[in-house]
Amino acid sequence: MKKSAGSSVALKITSRRYFARRRLRRWVNQRRDFPVSKACNEMEVLTMGKVVILNHPLIEHKMHKIRDKDTDTKTFRETVGEISGLMAYEITRDFSTESCDVETPLAKTTCKMLSKKIVIVPILRAGLGMVEGIHSLIPTAKIGHIGLYRDEITMQPHSYYVKFPDEIKEAAVLLVDPMLATGGSTIAAVHALKERGAKDIRFVGIVGCPEGVNALQAAHDDVDIYLAALDEKLNAQGFIVPGLGDCGDRLFGTK
Repeated sequence: MKKSAGSSVALKITSRRYFARRRLRRWVNQRRDFPVSKACNEMEVLTMGKVVILNHPLIEHKMHKIRDKDTDTKTFRETVGEISGLMAYEITRDFSTESCDVETPLAKTTCKMLSKKIVIVPILRAGLGMVEGIHSLIPTAKIGHIGLYRDEITMQPHSYYVKFPDEIKEAAVLLVDPMLATGGSTIAAVHALKERGAKDIRFVGIVGCPEGVNALQAAHDDVDIYLAALDEKLNAQGFIVPGLGDCGDRLFGTK
């Protein structure tokens, strides 16, 4: 594994990361078309093609809070927002910029600014928990909404609300949902975005599993996937294991 900017610092693999990495490696071995790429300087990132798993001490520390079944609603909601904000730094790493002239109190100078508009689209309702953390870093971003729910018997997504800003066609779209489980809701959301002209779409989730990642890539292989953790599997009820339970219920206290 290479380090960017000539860095040769080795990745420190803790026993906790070992199993996640082994699952990820097994998944890569089954999908040989994915090259294993590099880790960046600021964060340890394990990347395969367009799938990026962010490994950072602060994210991992906060993950233990939201995984804990005894964490209260307020702490859970705040921590989901904090994790989302930490992830935003890496998600936006390759956003394009353009030059602009400004005048400081001392002199004129040339600076950089984002050249593309950004739209955050949460999948309701759990996706709402990620919006504030990202929007606090990108306050000029517009926010769209897509309402989807998963039938608990068929596990198929159903749409009940779609509202996007006009900039969706030219913007970089961050589609956010804490969980990438079966992938059905995310696939439906991406389809809705593309139907309305969106072209640059990135999915941002907190916890995913191989089944969801495979499903999303099979349906939309042009969508980048960013996750804070890749868990082991889905159970018979369609929940990620070990996961963090029903994220929507835990965010809004409706459990």
